[in-house]
Amino acid sequence: MRAVVQRVTSASVQVGGETVGAIEKPGLCVLVGVTHEDTRASAVRLAEKLWTLRILPQERSCADLDAPLLLVSQFTLYGDARKGRRPSWTAAAPGPVAEPLFDAVVTALRELGATVATGVFGADMKVALTNDGPFTVLLEL
Repeated sequence: MRAVVQRVTSASVQVGGETVGAIEKPGLCVLVGVTHEDTRASAVRLAEKLWTLRILPQERSCADLDAPLLLVSQFTLYGDARKGRRPSWTAAAPGPVAEPLFDAVVTALRELGATVATGVFGADMKVALTNDGPFTVLLEL
C-alpha cells in the first residue's frame, strides 16, 4: 500500500457538487493506493501507522490528539510514467481487489478509535484541503 499523508487544518471531498466527507479541525488527509500484493494485514498495518504517525504539531499523532483523518482512495499513486508520455496503471489493484482493502484501512482506524471521513471509492472526487506546514509524507508498506 502507498499513502500520501498531508497534515491539514481542514479537508473535504465532494462528489457531484455534494460534500461526502470532511474534517473541520486539524488532522490528516490521506490518499491511499492499493497494489496487487496488498492484503488485509497491510491495511491494518497502514491504519496503525497512520493513527500513531507523529507528524502533528509538537511531534504528536492523531492518537495523541484525537485528530480526525480524511481518507481518499487514489489508484493513481501506482501510476508509472517512466516510459513514454502516458502513465501505466498496471501496478494498481483493480477495484474489486482495492475497495475491500481500502475499506479495511478505514475500519481498522475506526476500531483504534479514530474519527474517519472518506470519499466515495471509484468516484470522480474533488478534494480540497489546507495543508498545514506544508507537511506531506509518502508512506509505503
